[in-house]
Amino acid sequence: MGESSADVSGGVQPHEEAVAELAAEAVRHLAWLRSAGIQELPPPQERPAPPAVFPAAPEAAVPPGGDEALVRHSHDAAPDDAGSRVLRRAQDERPPAAPAGAPLERFAGAKGCGSPELLAIRGELGECARCKLAKGRHNLVFGVGNPKAELVFVGEGPGEDEDLQGEPFVGRAGQLLTKMIEAMGFARSDVYIANVVKCRPPGNRNPEPDEIEACEPYLRAQLAAIRPKVIVALGKFAAQTLLRDGTPISKLRGRWFAYEGVRLMPTFHPAYLLRSPDEKKKAWEDLQLVMKELGKPLARR
Repeated sequence: MGESSADVSGGVQPHEEAVAELAAEAVRHLAWLRSAGIQELPPPQERPAPPAVFPAAPEAAVPPGGDEALVRHSHDAAPDDAGSRVLRRAQDERPPAAPAGAPLERFAGAKGCGSPELLAIRGELGECARCKLAKGRHNLVFGVGNPKAELVFVGEGPGEDEDLQGEPFVGRAGQLLTKMIEAMGFARSDVYIANVVKCRPPGNRNPEPDEIEACEPYLRAQLAAIRPKVIVALGKFAAQTLLRDGTPISKLRGRWFAYEGVRLMPTFHPAYLLRSPDEKKKAWEDLQLVMKELGKPLARR
């Protein structure tokens, strides 16, 4: 957990330069907390378990109710800046080698940073080197879209096209996602799109647990900053990470869940739909539930 008061209570006094450096870091941290609207610190025991190793929820824990069933999970606490609390823990507990937040002016106007809160989160990420994915990336892919979107799509991680362009979902899977969004009655610019991990896994492999753990606080902070009405979790990794539930996506999809007081609908990832076009009908059924929730007129496809 890094440094604590116990580190200096045994008689070893830090040098004046170290004290000045710590004080300067504290001032920068407090300024960032104020800009993000954070009011209080959580107790250390609130740190969540590592992601991507979640056991499947027992069948008995899932109440019946068809399309309108709302399944509650451990992260259903009141949405009082929960994502920012996770982000703050990551900042407080990051290893010494991790870089400090970058000046916010550097990211003004960058993709996915259209509000002061999102800009602050991007500044905290900086030139992130918190996991091994940083070594092979061209661009950190933060997010894109409306910072006040009522609908947010969360995917797995950037692919080659996304890594080169610095924007999520711009390759073949992204083109399909755009068509899905438009079929729902939205423009791509109306929604917000992000991923669980912000850097491309080598060869488009699945993100590993330590990579998800390093990046997850920033996704949660993004969601807390946007405060959407509905989140669509695209695929296994998005759904299992946000819900902390290892149930297969084939069983999670098509049912309403709750994330920090926000309605969450899991469905298939567009890349999977490209490989398994017969499943597009099920995904469209899931999206129609989202449309109904948001008051969008339903149309046959």
